[in-house]
Amino acid sequence: MELEGTILTGPAFEAVEGRLVVEDGAIAAIEETPVDSEDIVVPAFVNAHTHVGDSIAKEAGRGLSLDDLVAPPDGLKHQLLAAASDEEKIEAMRRSLQYMAAGGTAAFLDFREGGVSGVEAVYNASEGLAIDPVIYGRDDLAVLEIADGFGASGARDADFEDVRAAVRAAGKPFGIHAGERDPHDVQAAIDLDPDHMVHMVHAESDHLEQVRDREIPVVACPRSNLVTGVGLPDLQALDEHTTVALGTDNVMLNSPSMFREMTFAAKCCDLDAGTVLRMATVAGAEVAGLDGGTIETGEPARLLVLDGDTDNLAGYQDPVRAVVRRAEVADVRQVVFPGTDPA
Repeated sequence: MELEGTILTGPAFEAVEGRLVVEDGAIAAIEETPVDSEDIVVPAFVNAHTHVGDSIAKEAGRGLSLDDLVAPPDGLKHQLLAAASDEEKIEAMRRSLQYMAAGGTAAFLDFREGGVSGVEAVYNASEGLAIDPVIYGRDDLAVLEIADGFGASGARDADFEDVRAAVRAAGKPFGIHAGERDPHDVQAAIDLDPDHMVHMVHAESDHLEQVRDREIPVVACPRSNLVTGVGLPDLQALDEHTTVALGTDNVMLNSPSMFREMTFAAKCCDLDAGTVLRMATVAGAEVAGLDGGTIETGEPARLLVLDGDTDNLAGYQDPVRAVVRRAEVADVRQVVFPGTDPA
C-alpha cells in the first residue's frame, strides 16, 4: 500500500512531500519525492483517558457539580449505568468507538467501572473495530485477570496502598486520578508511585518536581476540566516536567474527538501545535504501553490521512497547525491501522 502527500515524519513532525509505503502493518519506507496530492499523512491518535461506559448518558447532568456527576457510588453517571442493560451499554460504547476510529483514533485507554463484567463489556464493544482498547479495570482486584491495568478513582476516595501492591505483584500498570478538584490528593497519589496520573489541574510546584524526578507521565483532559468547572491544567508547566498525553475523559461530558481536544488545548492553554500533536500521538502511545506513535520506518502503521483540499483545509500554510487547530473528522480521507484492511 502507498500513501502520497505531505507526510509528518518523526518525533518533530517534519513535513516531507512524498510517498509512504506500508507492508505487513508496518511503515516500510518514506520516499521524499514530488507528488500530485494535497493529502496530509499524520500519526493516528491515542486517546489516553476515557470513560466510554458513559456513552449511555451523553449530555446528561447539566448544571451538576463534579461530585454529583461522577463521584462513586451515587454520582449521576453511576445511577444511569446501573439503570441500563448490558446490551444498551455495549451498543452505546460501540457507537462512540466507531466515531473515534473514523476520526483517526487508533487506541484508547479507558478507566472502566463495573469490575470484571465492566471490562468485558468494553472488549465486547470494541470487537471487530479498527481501534485498540487498553482497559484499566476498577472496583475489584479480580479485574487484573483480564484487564490491561488498574485505574483508581483517586486517593481522596479510598486507601489504595493494598490495591497498588496487588497491581504491582500482578505486573500490570496502575493509573490514578489526582489534583482534579484541588491539590489535596496529589501527594497521596504520587506516594503510590503510579504508572501515570490523570488531570493534575491543581498540581503545585513541589508536585511537579516529584513527577519529574519519578518520571510519572500525566494525562491531561482540559475540555473536561472546563466543563466541570475545576479549572484548566497548566499544560506548559506539566510539559516542562514530564510526558503529557491528552484524553477526552468522560463521554457523558465531551465527544471523544481528539481533533476537538487538540484544538482546545492549543488555543486555550497557549501551546504550540507540535507540542499538542505530540501529546495526542506519541505521548499517548507511551502512556498506553503501545509501540509507535510516530511516522518512521519500521514503526506500526497507525496512520491518519487528511484531505488537505477540503473547504476547511484548502490553502493551509502550516500542516502541523492545520492538523491541530483546524482539522476535524469531516476532513478525514482514510485511516490505516495494523491488522485492518487499508483499502
